[in-house]
Amino acid sequence: MDGELVRRDEAQAALEARRELGPAYEDQVVDALVEKIEQRLEARRPAARTPMPAIVIPSLALSIPLIAIAGGTAGVPGVALVCLAIVLVNYFAARR
Repeated sequence: MDGELVRRDEAQAALEARRELGPAYEDQVVDALVEKIEQRLEARRPAARTPMPAIVIPSLALSIPLIAIAGGTAGVPGVALVCLAIVLVNYFAARR
């Protein structure tokens, strides 16, 4: 059932039900078939991506000079502290 929205047997069953029930139930049969198609289309729709918080790009751009300054003055512990601060800023921005 890779490319099919409605399997052939389901469509045939809907047509047969329409014939048996008559015009009085035609709308209900058609609505049920349309509902199946809509559900399968919805299942195929890709998941919506959440937008990136506005702080992410500026924080990464600001991290370059901060890491350079921290590396020159405080060494590896300073670089680690700046990296930790950037990760925390982005983490809390993403959770909000």
